[in-house]
This record gives sequence, C-alpha cells and structure tokens, in this order.
Amino acid sequence: MKSFQSVLIVGCGNMGGAMLAGWLASGLAPSIFTIVDPALQEAPAGVALLRELPDADFDAIMLGVKPQLFDAVAPDIERLAGERTVILSIMAGVELVSLAARFPRAAGHIRIMPNLAAALGKSPLGLAGQHVSDSAKHAVEDLLRPLGSGEWIDESLFDLVTALAGSGPAFVYRFIDALASGAESLGMPRAQADRLALAMVEGASALAAASDVTPAELARRVTSPGGTTAAGLKVLDEGHALAELVEATLRAARDRGAEMAAAARASMPEGHKT
Repeated sequence: MKSFQSVLIVGCGNMGGAMLAGWLASGLAPSIFTIVDPALQEAPAGVALLRELPDADFDAIMLGVKPQLFDAVAPDIERLAGERTVILSIMAGVELVSLAARFPRAAGHIRIMPNLAAALGKSPLGLAGQHVSDSAKHAVEDLLRPLGSGEWIDESLFDLVTALAGSGPAFVYRFIDALASGAESLGMPRAQADRLALAMVEGASALAAASDVTPAELARRVTSPGGTTAAGLKVLDEGHALAELVEATLRAARDRGAEMAAAARASMPEGHKT
C-alpha cells in the first residue's frame, strides 16, 4: 500500500482539527481529506465538508467522534470500511477488538493517541494496531509523520499512554497556571507572572528535548548546593509528594480509559465479546 491518497475524517472536533491543521501546514494537499461532521461550521480551504457519509472509497477512515457515539455511527461507517480501507481511531478507550468487531472487513485497525500539539508537528503519537500489513503500517507512519513522533506500543499500555501523552498537556498547563498563581500570590502582577511562567516552561522543555541527558540530570545540574533552586526542590521532593501526586494523577486518567474500554467491549455485537 502506497501513501494514503484519500482520508475520511468522521468527526472533526478539537483533536481532529489539530491533526488536520498539522497535515495542511506540512504541505499535504487539502484534496486528500474529506470531513463528515454535522456540527462543524466550515472546513479549511480545499477540504470537503459533508454532513452525511458519502458513497465513495477511501484509503483510510479516521474516527474522531466521541466514544459515546461510536455504536451509533459505526453501522453506517461499516459499509465504507472494505478490504482496502484502514481504520484509524483517535477515540479514547475504544480498543482494537472493539474496532475489529464493528469493521470486520477493513484492511487493518490502528489506534492513535495524539494531543493538540499535532497542529504544530510536536505531538507524541501512541500507536497500536492489529491485522495491519507492513505496507499499510508504513502508509500510516507516512501520514502521521508531519504531526510529531510516533511510538508503536503494546495495546495493554494504551490507557497509560492516553494518560501520559493525551491527557498530559492539561496536567502541564495546570502546573504552568499554578506557577503563575504562586508568583501572583507572592506579589507579582498576574499578566507578568503568566508571561514568565510560560516562557520558562517553553525554554526548559526545548532544552530538555535537545539534551542528551535525562530531565532528572538536568535538574541536578541546575541545582547549586544551598542555593535557591535547592530550596525550592526540597519542598517539591518532601516525602515524595510531587512524584506521588503525579503517579496518582496518571493512575486516575489511565483507569478512566480502562473503564471506557470496558464499556465499549460490553456493547460489542454478540460473538465478538471476550
């Protein structure tokens, strides 16, 4: 299978829109993409926007609807998911077995976990697939390359990847907000605190990404014994409070993904439940 020449996006909300923006910014032709979304007001120039599913063949169908709507839309999509079409899903909590049960004729089923940084080509992309040929796998990798860095993982880790790479930006944003709020409480004007906190995190992230050492080692190098950084880290590290808080945060997000997956399995057609 060569690179995808036609991609149907079913449901183009915030995440689907970010992916589409990343693809178009990278130079992919708008004509490759067709959107089916009854609520979307308009699509980027050159991208077809439909209110109902068309009678056409596509190399790939990307499912971007809310997981709660999956069962409602799957029967209509199934007629388009023939043996030359790869199913891509960005729906949280919908497992490969659930995709295979709804689209048994498809050429393969792949779960993708991106985040909104796909619009900038900076998203981590967790990938898990089944019944996918090498050529289809390469086509998927080619399609996703403009959006960030892909990682093929065992599906058993997908809920954790969802928590880390998918939900993770919200946790980082909350931390940035907490930094700015803390500075405001200590006397800094809020607008200035917001600017400094955001610029600091942007620079620290870029440095960590470019470095050949771990973030833990970078933190050590920044810290002078008895200095200001050491005083602040002592608070964060006290009783492993930060590490335990982050672990609990990821666990809660991961377990919610597992609950959603169980609900999707429970609604599968008879004969496909495991």
